[in-house]
Amino acid sequence: MSIKQAMVLAAGLGTRMKPLTLTTPKPLIKVGSKNLLERSLNLLENHGVEQIIINVHHLADQIIKFISNFETKVKITISNEKDLLLDTGGGVEKGTKIFERKPFFVVNPDTLWSRNYSEEMKSLEKIYFERKKPCLLLVHKKLSLDTSFKGDFNLKNNIVSRDIKNNFIFTGLQLTDRNYIDFIDKKVFSMNEVWNNLISENKLCGVESNQKFYHLNTEEMYKKISKLGIID
Repeated sequence: MSIKQAMVLAAGLGTRMKPLTLTTPKPLIKVGSKNLLERSLNLLENHGVEQIIINVHHLADQIIKFISNFETKVKITISNEKDLLLDTGGGVEKGTKIFERKPFFVVNPDTLWSRNYSEEMKSLEKIYFERKKPCLLLVHKKLSLDTSFKGDFNLKNNIVSRDIKNNFIFTGLQLTDRNYIDFIDKKVFSMNEVWNNLISENKLCGVESNQKFYHLNTEEMYKKISKLGIID
């Protein structure tokens, strides 16, 4: 069974990417011939996703205009956070209400997504359906182009933990459903609150990615990745 719903988190301020993000929202920054949002949408559509929610806040009108001109068979809906930025958890809680109890992917476009992640999306689905638990795609920090990452998690037997020393980075791709979000009684909150609750009960699963990890989090890293001449 493949997941047909997804959300793309495109509301962030991109503060560490300034001055690039003063006039262009981070999801619309290009690497090669495609911008980050387009890469995320292509990944999801190629996987068979049929319905995508995109939240917007910073320079929202530019993203809305891009989506209105974007050619796709996928149904795309905007979740507007112009008046109040809801953070990752709050954004997902608001945006995915129309999915009801159906599972969905959540994608952060800060990562340079490519077709190489298709099989790993299938692995996320396999673990999710086998264990009936949310699942994160993680990558060992040794595969990251950015060597400053200290690690977010550890991973053993597909169970995620947080320890004093952590060797795995969250790639920005996860599979979950609203059962694991609705219990937080806040409007603005981070997905880290959801994950920490799940980790405390050994209920957060993970899959290890084998891809080289390219993550655009600073202007310096953007320039470094751009020089690699990545071909789409």
